[in-house]
Amino acid sequence: MEELRNLKQIYSLAAGRFNQYEGKDFILPKIFKEQVTEINSNTITYNDYSAVIETRGNQNGVLNIYLPNQWFYIASYFTDFYNELQRYKKEALQVVSKERLKDLNGSSLTEQEELRLQRLSLSEQSKSYLRRFMTDYSWWYGAKTIDRGDFYVSPILNSARLVNASQSFVADLCAFLANKTDLVQAIISGEEAASKKNNTSNPFSLQQIYYGAPGTGKSHEINRLTEGEEVIRTTFHPDSDYSTFVGCYKPHMEEVDMTTVIGKELIVVKDESGQPKKERRIVYKYSCQAFLQAYIAAWQHPDRAQYLVIEEINRGNCAQIFGDIFQLLDRNDEGYSSYPIKTDADAENELRALFSKEWNLAEEKAKEIDDLYRKHYPDGITKSIKDGSILLLPSNLYIWATMNTSDQSLFPIDSAFKRRWDWKYVKIAEGRDSETKELLNWVVRFDFDEDNKPYTFECSWWQFILAINEKIANATSSDDKKLGYFFCKPKTQESKEIDAERFVGKVVFYLWNDVFKDEYNAIFKVVEGKGDPSFDTFYTEDDNGMTIADTKALRVFMHNVFGEQSELYTEKAKNSTDTEEMDSDEEIEDDDNNDILRSVAHRQLISVTFPDGTKYDISDGLTHFAVYKEAIRKIGVERAATIASNSKYHRKNHPVISKERFSDVEGDRYSYEQIGDYYLIKGMTNDTYINILNLCDSQLNLGLNIQYKQ
Repeated sequence: MEELRNLKQIYSLAAGRFNQYEGKDFILPKIFKEQVTEINSNTITYNDYSAVIETRGNQNGVLNIYLPNQWFYIASYFTDFYNELQRYKKEALQVVSKERLKDLNGSSLTEQEELRLQRLSLSEQSKSYLRRFMTDYSWWYGAKTIDRGDFYVSPILNSARLVNASQSFVADLCAFLANKTDLVQAIISGEEAASKKNNTSNPFSLQQIYYGAPGTGKSHEINRLTEGEEVIRTTFHPDSDYSTFVGCYKPHMEEVDMTTVIGKELIVVKDESGQPKKERRIVYKYSCQAFLQAYIAAWQHPDRAQYLVIEEINRGNCAQIFGDIFQLLDRNDEGYSSYPIKTDADAENELRALFSKEWNLAEEKAKEIDDLYRKHYPDGITKSIKDGSILLLPSNLYIWATMNTSDQSLFPIDSAFKRRWDWKYVKIAEGRDSETKELLNWVVRFDFDEDNKPYTFECSWWQFILAINEKIANATSSDDKKLGYFFCKPKTQESKEIDAERFVGKVVFYLWNDVFKDEYNAIFKVVEGKGDPSFDTFYTEDDNGMTIADTKALRVFMHNVFGEQSELYTEKAKNSTDTEEMDSDEEIEDDDNNDILRSVAHRQLISVTFPDGTKYDISDGLTHFAVYKEAIRKIGVERAATIASNSKYHRKNHPVISKERFSDVEGDRYSYEQIGDYYLIKGMTNDTYINILNLCDSQLNLGLNIQYKQ
């Protein structure tokens, strides 16, 4: 089954493209006027720059609606959004009743509704989208409840930045055009702003290279922007060439008739039943590679965007790989290649064969393209494109690429090639969830022994990045070698932990081999009295003789990186009897300090927002504890007490939320505050408050928005 697409992204894509529209007058295409003589059974007549719809069935007789042609153009841009909204509604009605849809915004699905959702033939991602569609209207900019027939009006008008009064008919036009793709394309093609896709400040420029330090999320950003679009991806490397990028003849195994030669005659060998015997032979056929695959798809489907994504473009010899296609990268204002080129004979035959099977370019659109090149191709250029003799990039073919500035490219990109691309720098920033925009909060965590006692080291991955990047900048005087947040990832997103094996194998190896390889650096001095550092010291053997990361060495390495900033990491005894040490984000009481080697940088609780809009915020005069306390009150103190206790949140071996006050807890540091029959310990760190709230949120599926700062 076709999966649901991200509504917020469709909204953003449509709005982003539409926002480049200059609002100029234009004449509707002839094909549109010929095919659309009525809209919703109402007669329509056309003027040059406007249309008049005669509405019937009104108590006042016939009423006229006067529409500027721009409204048709605006509506055309949001048909994809409209269609996806209708798909979502159809799926939603398989989960809940139409009546129930009225009440779900800001609420949660019941257990039975959740079971029905899980039974749908959709991926987990699509189910997550659908759940959010029903319970969070702000995600898709909805206003009217989904059960209504006109629920789509508000998000469409909002996306087009139109008022809800006279211009609400734009949404009706959008619904009318939703399944008329040819007419939509005719309208958009007729009035596409000349510089719409070729503006260097436009995130959807036709040719764009995302560049920056490794791990900054360049590929992730492209994936986000092209989600739900048609994408063909390839990766350049030193052995890449024209044939691996464009196409060439390759051997294929094929079943053919078995033949033999008798005298001078070629005879087909037959079996006992008189049927030709078969055998498998190697035959050579032309094989289209990434460029031609994207090129063909773009011309065969001119009504949709086609993306060709090139990963690590600077690792290949671009001049050798692109060859004469380099000439096509010059685009005119309409988005087509300024200088078409002749196709080589092999590719020409393949293109002719494929385009003869499928070619969907409307006649009016073909004429517009022909007119652009009439001076040099008086008989029209689209026929030559269709028969494969001419190569010309269409305006819906986007070529995007990524480039690590740290790569030691074997083939520098020359300035002539560079100027044909728009360049988008991706800076180093703390990682956030692509959907919720919440900080990912990954950590580096590993166990080590000290004086025959087991400890756990932990630090924020982001704090490590900041510390190591400062050292990289000092050593190289460049940003190119710095680490981005996504340079190293946890094994699973749920764990959020980068373990010793991954850290040494990826991070330490990169720093050793690519950043500091030509110079001595004290951060690698992890063993005393062994002369110059060596990478070998970061590995040891376990009891079975298997090579593993040496966590003792890694611990010293981390100390070397953080230097005097010991507050940025923590080292805690694993066998402590005080159960509050289970949370590595906590500050532990002074009387337990012999079990703690380092403290950790703390977070500060800012606000907690519930799905119904209730918000507790320090900006309203609340203390950090008051924000926590009021959130616990709304969650339900009994439920919160059970969750905190089960997760072993204690102080002085007593629960942090309980029905009793314990005298040995109260003192200089801790006190109690009461909610109903329960007492909450006051005086703990903000980290504890945040962690307990996060536990309640995840276990009770509350949908909280918990804001804090590091």
